[in-house]
Amino acid sequence: MTLLRTVARPMLASMFIYGGATALKDPGPRAAKAQPTADRIKQLAPQLPVNGSNLTRFNGAAQLAAGLALATGRFPRLAALGLAATLPATTLAGHPYWNETDPGARANQRIHFLKNVSMTGGLLMATLDPDPHKKFIGRRAKDKVAGAAASVHDQIDHLRG
Repeated sequence: MTLLRTVARPMLASMFIYGGATALKDPGPRAAKAQPTADRIKQLAPQLPVNGSNLTRFNGAAQLAAGLALATGRFPRLAALGLAATLPATTLAGHPYWNETDPGARANQRIHFLKNVSMTGGLLMATLDPDPHKKFIGRRAKDKVAGAAASVHDQIDHLRG
């Protein structure tokens, strides 16, 4: 792993590790913000034990696990994709700045909203980051196609003899 990846991945993951651990330990006010989403899920699947606290803890566990994976370089592209997938719902439920009437609170929520949008962009870019010891998936696919084409040409040349 390059020095840049060694430093950048844990930096990108730090908020998810901290936030995920905090949400698991104490869902607190996040649970209230997650309750409307839990209510919608409960309508679709009444048999599930869904409430704001459980939903917050589930999201926290996902962010903690994926954050640790990204920070340590274990399945970093998959971890980044998983984290990116958790952010839209978290952002919309947690930072609806458009509902704030107080200008200070509105500005604060807008900053957090945009921070999450920015982090989502960084995570999506990280899903494309190739492992330095492994070619990017697009390059590997192109090489396989080129290898198969060369094999076909070799077979044709062999048959022509």
